[in-house]
Amino acid sequence: METTATESRNFIEQEIDKDLREGVYDHVCTRFPPEPNGYLHIGHAKSILLNYGLAQEYNGEFHMRFDDTNPTKERMEFVDSIKEDIQWLGADWGDHLYFASDYFDVMYECAVKLIKKGKAYVCDLTPDEIREYRGTLTEPGKESPYRNRSVEENLELFENMKNGVYKDGEKVLRARIDMASPNINMRDPILYRVAHMTHHNTGDKWCIYPMYDFAHPIEDAVEKITHSICTLEFEDHRPLYDWVVRECEFDHGPRQIEFAKLYLTNVVTGKRYIKKLVEEKIVDGWDDPRLVSIAALRRRGFTPESIRMFVELCGVSKAQSSVDYAMLEYCIREDLKLKRPRMMAVLDPIKLVIDNYPEGEVEYLEADNNLENEALGKRMVPFGRELYIEREDFMEEPPKKYFRLFPGNEVRLMNAYFVKCTGCEKDENGNVTVVHCTYDPETKCGTGFTGRKVKGTIHWVAAPTAVKATVRLYENLIDEEKGVYNKEDGSLNLNPNSLEVRECYVEPNFQDAKAYDSFQFVRQGYFCVDSKDSRPDALVFNRIVSLKSSFKLPKK
Repeated sequence: METTATESRNFIEQEIDKDLREGVYDHVCTRFPPEPNGYLHIGHAKSILLNYGLAQEYNGEFHMRFDDTNPTKERMEFVDSIKEDIQWLGADWGDHLYFASDYFDVMYECAVKLIKKGKAYVCDLTPDEIREYRGTLTEPGKESPYRNRSVEENLELFENMKNGVYKDGEKVLRARIDMASPNINMRDPILYRVAHMTHHNTGDKWCIYPMYDFAHPIEDAVEKITHSICTLEFEDHRPLYDWVVRECEFDHGPRQIEFAKLYLTNVVTGKRYIKKLVEEKIVDGWDDPRLVSIAALRRRGFTPESIRMFVELCGVSKAQSSVDYAMLEYCIREDLKLKRPRMMAVLDPIKLVIDNYPEGEVEYLEADNNLENEALGKRMVPFGRELYIEREDFMEEPPKKYFRLFPGNEVRLMNAYFVKCTGCEKDENGNVTVVHCTYDPETKCGTGFTGRKVKGTIHWVAAPTAVKATVRLYENLIDEEKGVYNKEDGSLNLNPNSLEVRECYVEPNFQDAKAYDSFQFVRQGYFCVDSKDSRPDALVFNRIVSLKSSFKLPKK
């Protein structure tokens, strides 16, 4: 694939171009290989979209493979959630859905081949002894006393391992490479361990399981993956990856290329930490909208388009860096601003009574669904004598430059009339309970009234037809001033105010809203109907993001 604009292509594309040009490969095949031991998060989205995008760009194949070689942590719940997340993001694996466990027989045969070649041996050292023998970054390792067992003895012991003769941890199969290698990963790494566990896919067929560093290159090679795109922590493992492919004698082995992970500031992505938050009921499951798992982002109201925009803005590089969460919020605002209707909801209601409006009368006023996108059309909104407005839109003694309701001041009710505040009622504690005003019938919105101007416009919901709803207002789960982790004990610095739940009133046009439907609440932000707790008779909205952004796109 020739291109003159190499500077506009990321380094992975440049490497693939070179491989195709030089005839190393005649096609491109990529994969996304998650371990089903938790839910995917925003960092995985980058890998999914990168691998799928490369397959699309080069008219190649994209494989979805579950790296299920560790039955101690894997569950079908995670398999199902991962499939749902990837499909939601728009990555299509077609007929190419695979499980690493499908290749357990091939992996066993590869291990036997390595034993016969004198490249693998059964070792009786304990895990602690193996660690001790491995050496350090500055000191070479020591050879295991079992390293020079004969091929025949190793074959018999390995078969016994497979047949369940030994207890967990009693023996392992190790590669026979180089205990003095400067790369610790090459110091006779473990290839197989004994584990008497039931596997979600293979049941009780196996009581030995391959290690990731052995299984992964074999999976890639069997599937004829051309480019194994992975994150930077696997760079030091690449010599072992290549060794396995070469010594197991696969033709046209895959090529591993590493890129920098996606790190978001002040978020929790570690599976161990999320699992703890879920188990201790600090969050409402793996899809709690305060998390950045893909399921959580979907439930909160993020769109696949916004995630794709975010990943594109992050780019692909070799350098580790962190991205501000505000950039993710910028992407969802950009995606929703022209797509979603702008409707009225009052989150902290106080009653407004228009004393000179006819009692019992309801009129329907026309409102634009989105002033920036006429294609979204208009809707009719009921209006009457009694309304709900935001508590912050009235002050008895306002500061300077407060242009909303206060005694004697006139404002526009959005899509309706000018009203002039005449006073308020209070309870025994001095709290305002009702605001009173009068309206001017000539100022009806859209009637061409030009007699005078007002500086403030406030939104409202008619009390008789208002629909009660619940809103959840989210802040960061992490206390941003303290950072994610407590330096003393490694615990999470949680923000006690990460969730605020309010009862509110919304206009009746929301009554047909379904799970995942999203809207702009005028002046409040973007909200999404919760997929777990919302019902047609009891709507629950999650705030996706506020309207104001501190994020600015970098200048080109």
